[in-house]
Amino acid sequence: MIDILAKYVPERAVDRAFELIKANEVHLKIVDERKTRHGDYRRMPEGGHQITVNASLNKYRFLITLIHEIAHLVAFEKHGRFIKPHGVEWKRTFQQLMLPFIRPEVFPSKLLPVLANHFKNPKASSDTDVKLSLALKQFDPENDKSYIFELPFGTNFRIHNGKVFKRGNRRVKRFECVEVSTGKVYLFSPHAEVEPLD
Repeated sequence: MIDILAKYVPERAVDRAFELIKANEVHLKIVDERKTRHGDYRRMPEGGHQITVNASLNKYRFLITLIHEIAHLVAFEKHGRFIKPHGVEWKRTFQQLMLPFIRPEVFPSKLLPVLANHFKNPKASSDTDVKLSLALKQFDPENDKSYIFELPFGTNFRIHNGKVFKRGNRRVKRFECVEVSTGKVYLFSPHAEVEPLD
């Protein structure tokens, strides 16, 4: 397991991450990319704990996602199954578990202030924190994708399934986008990664 983890998380985080996996008896599955989530935690019917994390994540996002999911397990075990999944118990647990990793041996120095700010009040997804999302994106492999919020109004873009949309106005948190072939309006997260066509 240590050899596998070493491919996905920063070198100086491997031992500590492995200890968390072992101490919490986690079955870790590294899976092909899912468009809707970076990872998830499930308590299995026989009582075991399974965490899945996308293989496509850069090593810093992978580590944050792994600890995010372990925090679900630890919070549920400590506070019971009826707490809110991203409520105060989970936030405190996530902060405590992440704290030993937020250091220059693990993360690049330019990420540290962004991480420190994020972990004052962690969100349900690192993607909903614009500054953290953009800071982490710079460690992704080069691609032709952009975030929706970066696109000018009226830009056409393609999503992962090939459908083409035109970016519209921003509502409170999401962008209205019109599917070009049907004229239907859909709401997109500002951090959805899409392929600009214009």
